[in-house]
Amino acid sequence: MTESNGSAAQTRNEEMPDWEKRFRAPRVSLPDWAEDAPDRSLFVSNATGTYELYAWDRATGEQRQVTDRPNGTTDGVLAPDGRWVWWFDDKDGDEFGVWRRQPFEGGTDEFATPGLEASYPAGLALGRDGRTAVVGRSTDEDGTTIHVARPGQDPVEIYRHRESAGVGDLSHDGSLIAIEHTEHGDAMHSALRVLRPDGTPVADLDDTKGGTEELGLEILGFAPVDADARLLIGHQRRGRWEPLVWDVSTGEESDLDLDLPGDVGAEWYPDGTGLLISHSFEARSELFRYDLATRELVKVPIPPGTVSGATARPDGSVEYLWSSAAEPSTVRSTTGRAVLDPPGMKSPGSVPVEDVWVEGPGGRIHALVQKPAGTTGPLPTVFDIHGGPTWHDSDSFAAGPAAWVDHGYAVVRVNYRGSTGYGRAWTDALKHRVGLIELEDIEAVRTWAITSGLADPSRLILTGGSWGGYLTLLGLGTQPDAWALGIAAVPVADYVTAYHDEMEALKAMDRTLLGGTPEEVPERFEASSPLTYVDQVKAPVYISAGVNDPRCPIRQVDNYVKRLETRGAVHEVYRYDAGHGSLVVDERIKQVRLELDFAQRHLPAS
Repeated sequence: MTESNGSAAQTRNEEMPDWEKRFRAPRVSLPDWAEDAPDRSLFVSNATGTYELYAWDRATGEQRQVTDRPNGTTDGVLAPDGRWVWWFDDKDGDEFGVWRRQPFEGGTDEFATPGLEASYPAGLALGRDGRTAVVGRSTDEDGTTIHVARPGQDPVEIYRHRESAGVGDLSHDGSLIAIEHTEHGDAMHSALRVLRPDGTPVADLDDTKGGTEELGLEILGFAPVDADARLLIGHQRRGRWEPLVWDVSTGEESDLDLDLPGDVGAEWYPDGTGLLISHSFEARSELFRYDLATRELVKVPIPPGTVSGATARPDGSVEYLWSSAAEPSTVRSTTGRAVLDPPGMKSPGSVPVEDVWVEGPGGRIHALVQKPAGTTGPLPTVFDIHGGPTWHDSDSFAAGPAAWVDHGYAVVRVNYRGSTGYGRAWTDALKHRVGLIELEDIEAVRTWAITSGLADPSRLILTGGSWGGYLTLLGLGTQPDAWALGIAAVPVADYVTAYHDEMEALKAMDRTLLGGTPEEVPERFEASSPLTYVDQVKAPVYISAGVNDPRCPIRQVDNYVKRLETRGAVHEVYRYDAGHGSLVVDERIKQVRLELDFAQRHLPAS
């Protein structure tokens, strides 16, 4: 870059508003590293303006872009021997595709699993021999199938079921395969099965049997030691997610019984002697090391905020991706050394988040509030509703809410019933009256926001993406006098049509949430569908949708929009050529700019 070009770029950066800088600033994910070649890592970055996969040789410092596609790539795995990067190749974000692989040093991509046709992914586990792959596939025709693929051989199918399932892990020596399945028909609570590579069953663990409580299990990983059949799993037996060690060969279960509130996850230290414990409680994170021999729990020092991912390195250090609402994400290490510091423009920070607890119809609701520094209410206020629904907002950096704050809005995020991080009962409360339950909690927090003096009741915006977009449209119809306008991104708008058009795994989730199909429980689908209430919508509505979205398909959005058009309701629709969101920075900025502009034009003056 010449000096004049550099000066021009610096001028453009100085003139760029902070909200846009937060999207454009290069960022990186937590690097994954190869088990048998720990100097070789794989990470995701938006450095080129599109999120893509990058290979990083820590020994030389060399970083190389692996994928380069118009709509970006984030789904990739590094083989344990470090020789290959596997990545999932779909079409324009439709999530239906095949696995390809590329040499770590660079070269031509090749089809990684000959004999397996395109599908939705249902997990992938790679063997240490660099040749064996356990591949999960999901299609509308076959349900879930799992295959063992080896170069030069036809893939061998080892599992098939109509209900959703997925590959969990492959043991260190390649002799055992762990899968999660929902053969019992409850897509929210998985059971576990361990198979040999020929498909022969070895062991089952199912907490959904023999009781009235719905309990789930999840696979966290086999011990990283040869001839070791210990499998680290998560369970919900005490009302929250916790880890235990299951010896598949003997059936013995070693319960850690950690005295920590909130949800607890874990992964192995590389030598198999301890566990890296990740603790999530009230929208913030902690890390610990748990010694399996002494049962000692030692805290890993990290700043207050949220850890989005953590991994223990062979030298015993811990690397983690950290942020807070006020500070952008960084990859940190307990060694104190910098891990990955992307070059270029740095992201501006934002304002800290404040915790609010509100009494609701199902118990105390946790909400996170941000507002422009030095302001007092009542303010125009954005209720930014998270997706999932099994997810939660946290004290972590988010460019979207920060953009609203920059423009003078308060932002409220609600961890409604159905959210994770507050115990199994809170998450599992979301059944049958889907959507309506969450909106009861949002309404309770809305009432608090008004009575506390934070929010101007005439200038309230309801917004969100995915499930948050669904709740936005449902809220505009069922609470028409509560909201001044609504902004819904990639929403469910017509629940019945969405069910018939979405990917098979989401059909299973909807059957679990609503208790059946639209034909079996039509009254529940009708009660939970935004289309049912579209004629009651009073507020201006903005909708954005990906034309290739397999999760919230475009046809059901079009059905809702046609009803708005028939009524002559104030609305705008933006369709873009991608799937469930965009991995292109320019596209994301365009969408946020359109949302801000819609609010400016349609929100009543103070």
